[in-house]
Amino acid sequence: MNNELLNELTFFVLAIFVGIEVISKVPTILHTPLMSGTNAIHGIILVGAIVIAAGASSPVNIAIGLVAVILATTNVVGGFVVTDRMLEMFKGRHAPKTPESK
Repeated sequence: MNNELLNELTFFVLAIFVGIEVISKVPTILHTPLMSGTNAIHGIILVGAIVIAAGASSPVNIAIGLVAVILATTNVVGGFVVTDRMLEMFKGRHAPKTPESK
């Protein structure tokens, strides 16, 4: 295992730990607005993961890049799902339609 791969693996593992720590500290009432507000950042992370995976040369780097792309894609899709659910909460309730009496 070369030094560069060990550095990349270390960054990857540290990023996982930091992400878990940051997300676990967010109160549930703030999670939905924060997820919807950070979709653009997650999109940039996805593009970065794709660029890094495209430049990978060894099979291990390709596998790590693939995992990064899958996790980033999951994050982006999850952010849009949460945003959609949040927007549904702000829509007014429609009264049920009743047939008109004659």
